This record gives sequence, C-alpha cells and structure tokens, in this order.
Amino acid sequence: MSEELTYALLIDAENISSKYIKIILDELSNDGVATYRRIYGDWTNPANSAWKDVLLNYSVNPVQQYSYTQGKNASDSAMIIDAMDILYSGNVEGFCLVSSDSDFTRLASRLRESGKRVIGMGESKTPSAFISACNQFKYLDILYASSYEEKEKEPRELVKETPVKSARRKPLVKAVKPPVNNGSKFPDAEKILPVLLEPVKPEPLKPEASKSVSVKAEPVRAEQTRPEPQTKLSTIRRSLRSIISEGSNEEGWISLSKIGNQLAKRFPDFDVRNYGYSKLNQFIESLGDFDMDVITPGKDSKVQHIYFRNKLKQK
Repeated sequence: MSEELTYALLIDAENISSKYIKIILDELSNDGVATYRRIYGDWTNPANSAWKDVLLNYSVNPVQQYSYTQGKNASDSAMIIDAMDILYSGNVEGFCLVSSDSDFTRLASRLRESGKRVIGMGESKTPSAFISACNQFKYLDILYASSYEEKEKEPRELVKETPVKSARRKPLVKAVKPPVNNGSKFPDAEKILPVLLEPVKPEPLKPEASKSVSVKAEPVRAEQTRPEPQTKLSTIRRSLRSIISEGSNEEGWISLSKIGNQLAKRFPDFDVRNYGYSKLNQFIESLGDFDMDVITPGKDSKVQHIYFRNKLKQK
C-alpha cells in the first residue's frame, strides 16, 4: 500500500468565503494529507471576521498580513513567499492553492515545473489561466451547491404539531329553568315552548378564548442559478469521441479508467459532479452518444470492468 501524498494547503482569505472550509478539506483528503494548513489575510479587517470562527475548529493557522494600501491584496505576496519556502524545504509532494485570483497563475506554473502536484480550488469565476496552470481544479461554489441539493433531498423529521384547543361556544338554545309548579299538574306549555325554541346568536370569540399556536414559517429561498463550469458539456462530448477513437482497441472499446485519466489531463477542472452526476459511467451514459459494456470476471465476483465505444452509425 502506497503512502498518501503530503500537501501544503494555502488559502487566500480575501478571495474565498469561510463557508467552503469543509469542502476544501474534504476534497483535499481524497488526494492526500495536508501537513501545512495556512490561511492569509488582514485579520484586523472586519470583512475577514467570519473566518475567525472556523479556524480553530479546522486547525488552520492564520497568517497576518496588513493591507498597506487600500484596494490592494497584500496577502498574495505573503502566500507566494511561503509557498516557495515550503517548496525548497522538500517536505511536501504537492500544493493546494485556494483562491479565485489570477495572481497565483505563475506560482502554480512554477510549482509544477518543480515536479509538484498542484490542486487549485476557487469559484467558477476563476480566470481560465489559473485553472490551466493547475494539475486539477475544483469549483467550490458548484460543489457547495451540490451538497446543498443533496441535503434538500434527505427526508426531513416530522414535527409533532400541538393541537389547538377550540374555543367554547355557548349553546344555540338557552337553558331555561323550569317554571315553578304552582300546584297544577302540568305547567303552562304555551309559555315555555317559545322560549326553549328561541335561537341564540353565537357570541364572537374573545381573544383569550382561543390560544393559537405560532408556527415558524420556513424562509422562502430565492431560486439560485446553479453555477456552471467553464468547460462546456459540448466540449466534453467532442473530447470523449476523440479519446475513444484514439485509444480504443480493434473493436472500438476503451476502458472507463483510461477515459477518466485522459479527461483529467485535458481538462483540469473536469469533475462529473459539475454536471450533476456522482459517477463517470453514469455521466457518459447520459450523453447518449456511446455504447456501454460491463464485464464481470466471475459469477461471484463483485469487480466490474466497464467499457465504452462510440455508437455505430446506422446504415
């Protein structure tokens, strides 16, 4: 079993929201271990106060960098200097640069030139130059939107409602005391019946009579436009046809693993989750342009080998 790669995680706090911290660490854990965890910003600036609440919980070390000039991002230089110091120390195999700023494009290229693996993370607005300079790039806003959609699909717990007590109303017929028997065998029925049958108008409910249960209404969420990756679906579709044509066997089939490796090399920002899928084979099959074949080595084997080919043109 090979050891996990070690990474230096460097975050630009002035360009990344604190709500992405869990996604950042979870995604990096899929590739290796973050031995360095540093975040750069001017912590005297109230705009960075949201980060202070999460740094301790996720063991990220803040690096203070004062903004000497208004409107200038002073933390960029500090982050670049630290990255080069870590590079020359030789303690890590890769770097994770978290920013949506194009100023780190040259840094990513320099780290790759030194044989280090570079993972970039930022929002979908990140300039394409920085994305192309990384070995792999992840869109934090798309991943965040996907995780939010998954939570919405989860079944919610049923809340037991408190029954509302109905207010007591007076009877529609007045209760009349029976007349005093003055010694006669039967009371005067002609005087009693009209009173008994007289309808009574219900009195309006008093505010104290009925206790209403206050139910907190869920806030109406405005429909948010799902962020889109910079690599369009049509571009991925054309590349898939090319990859299958160039790397397939005589019968036109190519393994799913080879397709995944080629897509990652051609498009650093490619991730099936960007297009609403969790597995690569599901994504390719959904395009409708390719045939899929699943081969199982044995009856009791749980291993499956998945192959794809371009659909044959019907004559």
